[in-house]
Amino acid sequence: MNAPLRTPPPQDAEAARLRSQRVAASGSIMAEWRDGRSRLARLRQEGAAKIRLPRLASGPMEAVLINTAGGLTGGDRLTWHVEASAGAAVTATTQACEKIYRSSEGRAEVSATVAAGEGASVAWLPQETILFDRSALTRRLEAELAPGARGLFVEAAIFGRRAMGETAATVSFRDRWRIRAGGRLVHAEEFAIGPEAGETLAQRAVAGGKTAVATVLLVGEDAEQHLDAARAASGDAGGASFWRIAGTGKLLARILAEDGYALRLRLVPLLSLLNGEAGLPKVWSL
Repeated sequence: MNAPLRTPPPQDAEAARLRSQRVAASGSIMAEWRDGRSRLARLRQEGAAKIRLPRLASGPMEAVLINTAGGLTGGDRLTWHVEASAGAAVTATTQACEKIYRSSEGRAEVSATVAAGEGASVAWLPQETILFDRSALTRRLEAELAPGARGLFVEAAIFGRRAMGETAATVSFRDRWRIRAGGRLVHAEEFAIGPEAGETLAQRAVAGGKTAVATVLLVGEDAEQHLDAARAASGDAGGASFWRIAGTGKLLARILAEDGYALRLRLVPLLSLLNGEAGLPKVWSL
């Protein structure tokens, strides 16, 4: 005689329900140079990841990345791929700030890969990531730039919205960058805060108590000419430096601010300048 099926305890059923609702989404876009301008060559979107292409009269192609889930929590996975083939130009941004909510278990993961062919230009310009108290996030950015390609990258994070009276006292956040140009690694960094990392924003060597941070990286022949502007935008709490490496230029800027609005006041003009004729996507605003 078959044994009766056992009804799972309520907590098991709830855990199974939560697991079934996890976000597992990915989107990919590629631009190519055709008929005198950058045009769409390939587009793929899966799950909550959507990509929209605003109509522009001229200049680089623009891609707006959208997470229709409305935010991420522990166990969610979101992956993007942005590519410009030889001679093409594309700017990728997000429709809004990505929100990372309190996690009951596991970590949210956001990964981006960026590629640019010879003479291509690619700009990875997502809006800020907002981390709420007790959230957990691992973020990864990897890029491969061919000889003569130009790459502009920004990642920004806001730890609790000050204007909303929010604090993010306990956050687990890991940020990993790997940028290559001409086959050589030109930039690598690992940033981590949280209980397991033993680091907090309050520490002077981390953020000195600031709750909004941004990293801006420009790899290209014109990088050095923007050094003064990057230093002015970074302010006393941040900084900017320039190197010659792998046959190209590398400009790196750090911006620290009291809140998200103060961060944008510095970040918006800098990105508008660094992104050349494309400027800053319209979805960005003060």
